[in-house]
Amino acid sequence: MMRVARLAAALCTAALALAPTAFPYEAETVVNGGSIVGEVRYSGPPFRRAQLEISKDKEVCGATPLYDQSLMVGLNGGIANAVVTITDISKGRAFATDRTVTFDQKGCEYVPHVVAFAAGDTVNVINSDGILHSIHTESTVNPVVDMAQPGFKHAIAVTVAQPEAIKVNCDAHNWMQGWWYVAANPYYAVTDAHGNFSLAEVPAGTYTVSVWQEKLGTITRKVTVKAGAPTVVAFTLAAK
Repeated sequence: MMRVARLAAALCTAALALAPTAFPYEAETVVNGGSIVGEVRYSGPPFRRAQLEISKDKEVCGATPLYDQSLMVGLNGGIANAVVTITDISKGRAFATDRTVTFDQKGCEYVPHVVAFAAGDTVNVINSDGILHSIHTESTVNPVVDMAQPGFKHAIAVTVAQPEAIKVNCDAHNWMQGWWYVAANPYYAVTDAHGNFSLAEVPAGTYTVSVWQEKLGTITRKVTVKAGAPTVVAFTLAAK
């Protein structure tokens, strides 16, 4: 019985580690705001991304080689697809006017591999391949999504209410994995191929900035933003 209790506690702790902090937030006009710009870099031994084994629907999925996307490091050491957020901001810029994002199934990969958006936004799940795919989320806060998407069903809309990092799998193609990162406020960014990011219209103040990467975990740092000026920061994620 104690063993079961310990396992439950461990699973709860892991779930909390994946959940972006929910913080009360109020939109306002940001006057003379600053910005947080920088890069996320990798620290660890050199590695080569593994080529994925395509075992099904090879005429579509095997048209070009597919590679593991769980950690993508550029020639400069920058990490792609890390998510940078401000976790403890209470007031700031308004949410985006268009509260939808696109998550495509193209070439039997999720495109983009990591999509970030705010709680309450809608994910427009696209099937560009014209074959049977599925969306199966590993959620701990939001309801689990588990639905087939045949080729004739080009788009499915899913609204996600609570902040959380959600892993997405395709039950029809076991190598397909992606992530929905649901932020608690509008201050989020996904790093580009070189590890660069930018958060704009940040009111002057000191904030906790979090960097999440699916394989390397999460790190945080206090960052002070000055009015009307960029604050340049660099984060390093170490191999585990």
